[in-house]
Amino acid sequence: MHSAETKRLIRFDNVTLGYGKRVILKEISFAIHKGDYFGIVGPNGSGKTTILRAVLGTLRPLSGSVEAMPQEGMKLRFGYVPQRDTVDNVVPYSVHQVVMMGRYRQIGFLRRPGSEDRELVRESLKHVGIEDLGRSSFKNLSGGQKQRVLIARALAAQPNILILDEPTNGMDLNSRWSILSLISKLHSEDRLTVIMVSHMLDDVANHVKRIALVEKGFFQVGSVDEVLTAENLSKIYGMDVRVSEVHGKKSIVGRGDNGHN
Repeated sequence: MHSAETKRLIRFDNVTLGYGKRVILKEISFAIHKGDYFGIVGPNGSGKTTILRAVLGTLRPLSGSVEAMPQEGMKLRFGYVPQRDTVDNVVPYSVHQVVMMGRYRQIGFLRRPGSEDRELVRESLKHVGIEDLGRSSFKNLSGGQKQRVLIARALAAQPNILILDEPTNGMDLNSRWSILSLISKLHSEDRLTVIMVSHMLDDVANHVKRIALVEKGFFQVGSVDEVLTAENLSKIYGMDVRVSEVHGKKSIVGRGDNGHN
């Protein structure tokens, strides 16, 4: 387990999150550590994306503090991959143009991309396996290809923390497996700290290392085995949920379910 203070990158201390007078999550405390593959799961509307907004600094806590704690000589840089349907209708941009958006903060307002920026875009596309799609129209791609473009856009910012909001939502099984394999590779080989939100419990259970289970009035952080228990999930989802292991993979099934919550 992470115990050294120096390994914490982001700390939530007794944080209450919400919008105006509407409280979404109350008095939560946890930390993101360097090298984490951290999952945030829970039912739709439970506050998962709200936590991401607080991490990114786009939502200020109603109370408590969210503190960035970069290591010595290291500035926290976020690569954010939003839910795909928020950018599905981006027109008429090419894949190359969408990925270049990841460079805007570094390029500066109204300045033109330089050769280094264009090279980083090419490298990012190659890194996610779609270097041949640079001239393609983003809107004409498959769901899995669009997701790779958005991950490439995040990588173009040269992040040390990669944040993904529902990266496998609406995908078939093969596409989900492919995207999750890519994210795991970025975590293990590129040593990126990863924070991933998902309501697909099987996806998270078989990839992340630490997890937060989120619901109104309930918040627990720990290892997958500690948090994704049948007791916790049955309580959160209001149904009989069973957690088992098949061929080394966790399977989470609700009664009357086809294999997913």
